[in-house]
Amino acid sequence: MKKEEGLSAHPTLSLTVSSLQIRTQRNIFRLKGMVFLSWIRPSPEEQKACIDRSGSFNYEAKFRGATTKSLSSLQEDKGLSNNGFLFNHARVLVGSGVDTYEKGKRALQDWRHFGLNWAFVDPKTPVQNGVKFCVCVKEFLPWVMMPLQVVYVNENRPSKQSMASFRFGGGTLQGHLLAGEERFSIELDENNQVWYEILSFSKPAHPLSFIGYPYVMLRQKYFAHQSSNAIMKHLNALKS
Repeated sequence: MKKEEGLSAHPTLSLTVSSLQIRTQRNIFRLKGMVFLSWIRPSPEEQKACIDRSGSFNYEAKFRGATTKSLSSLQEDKGLSNNGFLFNHARVLVGSGVDTYEKGKRALQDWRHFGLNWAFVDPKTPVQNGVKFCVCVKEFLPWVMMPLQVVYVNENRPSKQSMASFRFGGGTLQGHLLAGEERFSIELDENNQVWYEILSFSKPAHPLSFIGYPYVMLRQKYFAHQSSNAIMKHLNALKS
């Protein structure tokens, strides 16, 4: 079969949803212009190919960086909900003290919160504003590769006047199943307690996610639980 121009030499299946015309190439396939899938755990090269083809953000510019706000602020601002976005939130106590906070910050920078057997991000990916990255998730038979871009990185240093926090947000790009933004943060509060938090808003950006959105929401909550456990497990391991 004729190879589609611009695709890598990796085995691929490309499906054009509008015409339902299928072109096979071997192992990785793409729902053209929409979502990237792989039959096996995606390699760094395959993740890069996904990112290179992903294009720009798939949600409105006015909402970028919105997750710098608190959940209550986002809920009070009806702009997101009026545009069809739903929220997902989890906040878990993971320890206490400056040392735990610093280790938690490093854990986020090393993508330990994605240290799962069914979801991962290349740990070499720098957490810097403007950097694109690929979240790989195992769903049933194929892996789903979902491209995002870091839209902000904020850090408050500990002082007598304020608590410490480190947070960054990732915005979805073309090719992601969802449209929206997700923030990961580690915080040392005024009581010397350390909290790990996930906050996101999203809506379907693909027919598959629209049809199965209740399942997608459950998976988001499951990820938040598993991600919190991964951070706690990592921090506890550093104590031993």
